[in-house]
Amino acid sequence: MLELDDVTVRFGATVAVDSVSLSVAEGSVLAVLGPSGCGKSTLLRSIAGLEHLDGGRVCWDGRDLAGVPTHERGFALMFQDGQLFAHASVAENIAYPLKLRRVGRGERARRVAELLELVGLPGYGDRRPTTLSGGEQQRVALARSLAAEPALLLLDEPLSALDRSLRDRLAGDLREILVSTGTTALMVTHDHDEAFTVADRMAVMLDGRIAQEGETVDVWRAPVSRQVAEFIGYETFVEGEAAARLVRGADGVGFDGAAGGVLALRRSALRVDEDGSLSGVVRRAVSVSDAVHLEVEVDGVGEVAALAEDPVHHPGDAVTLRLDPRGASRLNDARRL
Repeated sequence: MLELDDVTVRFGATVAVDSVSLSVAEGSVLAVLGPSGCGKSTLLRSIAGLEHLDGGRVCWDGRDLAGVPTHERGFALMFQDGQLFAHASVAENIAYPLKLRRVGRGERARRVAELLELVGLPGYGDRRPTTLSGGEQQRVALARSLAAEPALLLLDEPLSALDRSLRDRLAGDLREILVSTGTTALMVTHDHDEAFTVADRMAVMLDGRIAQEGETVDVWRAPVSRQVAEFIGYETFVEGEAAARLVRGADGVGFDGAAGGVLALRRSALRVDEDGSLSGVVRRAVSVSDAVHLEVEVDGVGEVAALAEDPVHHPGDAVTLRLDPRGASRLNDARRL
């Protein structure tokens, strides 16, 4: 449905979006994941028609949208702050796009009630946005975005203003709502977990370019470069005999022992296990809510991050570890691009 072909956006001498090509199939969700300043929000705005293209094309269902104004594209754009009308009720906010389309009063009321049920806020129609929590306001903003049944929903960091626990919960709810309504959506975010939860596919954007794109699980487990791996949460990179020793610590499960390259590790890759085949000495231990974060000097490997469930770990303690392949990936290209 949505096709981006070599989309380029410049601000003076700065190239904000550099020859980006992507597609979003009907009924699917694509997350463009990247750090602040990488160009992802500019890319979203260019799809909406809010930024001039300096090169390339944005096409919808085979039609080039060059010259088509924002209000005629049939897209909805949801921002991180919701941008609700404070003077209007929740129901009036949600009904606004329906009113613009001259939908009758009875049908508007029916559709608003339906959407409030969909986003988990039945009975909230008469309330003002200022009386709602941040999460509730974002649910109202989502309901308003869906009211006009947009051809494409564009989500600009929709959950970033919320605290972590609420963000995690609403990400799951957002995924369920998009799937249940069959909505085609493109979301930009800097949050790895949010992208993984909400989207079918993920595109990692770095310095204005798409560094990797594919199924979310594939990108998460098999980053194509060290730069991508570092951004999506791999912390430690080892190679040579040190990498081989770690692979043997997983009994080869999930890895080709003969393969070359660099082994990238998340903190979750190494775990304290009395039956593990790797040995080391704790250099640092920090307790968090549900685990202990360790820095361990592993024999033949060096200092790496690890996890433990038992809080009784102190610097100088000897520990045994095992490698969980789900937290590790072999990189064929370890360069920092």
